[in-house]
Amino acid sequence: MPSRCIIFFMKKIISVNLSLLLLLFCGCTAQTNKDTRFLLDTVVSLTALCDGDTLDGAFELCEEYQNLLSRTYSESDVYTLNGADGFVEVSEHTRKIIEKAIYYGDLSGGKFDITIYPISSLWNFNGDVMPSRDEIAEALQNVDYQSIEIKGNAVNLNGKKIDLGGIAKGYIADRLLEYFKSKSVSEGIIDLGGNLIVFGDRDYTVGIKQPFSDGEYAAKLKLRNKTVVTSGTYERYIQKDGKIYHHILDKKTGYACETDLCSATVISQSSLDADALSTVCILVGLERAKEIIENTPDTEAVFIDNDKKLHYTSGLSLKGDTITLK
Repeated sequence: MPSRCIIFFMKKIISVNLSLLLLLFCGCTAQTNKDTRFLLDTVVSLTALCDGDTLDGAFELCEEYQNLLSRTYSESDVYTLNGADGFVEVSEHTRKIIEKAIYYGDLSGGKFDITIYPISSLWNFNGDVMPSRDEIAEALQNVDYQSIEIKGNAVNLNGKKIDLGGIAKGYIADRLLEYFKSKSVSEGIIDLGGNLIVFGDRDYTVGIKQPFSDGEYAAKLKLRNKTVVTSGTYERYIQKDGKIYHHILDKKTGYACETDLCSATVISQSSLDADALSTVCILVGLERAKEIIENTPDTEAVFIDNDKKLHYTSGLSLKGDTITLK
């Protein structure tokens, strides 16, 4: 029988030190290759049963998507769209990501919004300075994903600015899995700063971090050939006058969203879907999040509420501290 791997992870943490993951690729052989590089504004770690050239090819693919989707690279689709007046022809990849983001905007009742960039750019969660109310009020006027028009691969933001950070890493992780499979790689771990895919004929155990703790874990997930992504209010935040202002923002107020969840972990076949859904769940709260996940095929979730109570969807079972798919 294949041996098990233990993977403890956190998602969407911008500090390199905090992003370091404990990845144990068990039953390693001479064919196992692993490398870690800083790409996509995060720590990217790839481990696979393949040769070094194949692994290098996967990192090159990451760089290609980074250059395509970056907000700051002057030749990227996103940079061009954000500075354009009218329709812009973009790659099929960019168009697909934007279409998915619009879908999840609708599913969330408008709360998930890729045009939130004018607001999110005001917040620096590495410091302790908050934007002014006037700055937020002005930025709020430029947020509305429903203004986006798409005709074929041409996109018009109608004066809005987008940030695909809440969904793009999931899309890229899915493309990396396709790449490895095209190279006949039988097993591996794809980790884009916590957007995690495990594949191959073995079980992996993934630790779900206890929010606001020093390295404690609320539960373990036993998985095979799945992707798992966690979003949480504990990941990046500013604490001011005893109040926490986290990084998952409400498009209506410009401040941290009010929610009864501090962590949402989504298990799926699609990392793009898990990426978006993990944030959607935080935005909509526990009851609506459970309803959304229960009605999404091949998708399960584990939630931790603000009282640190664990909740999970109907396709999961808990034994001891380990959660498995039924």
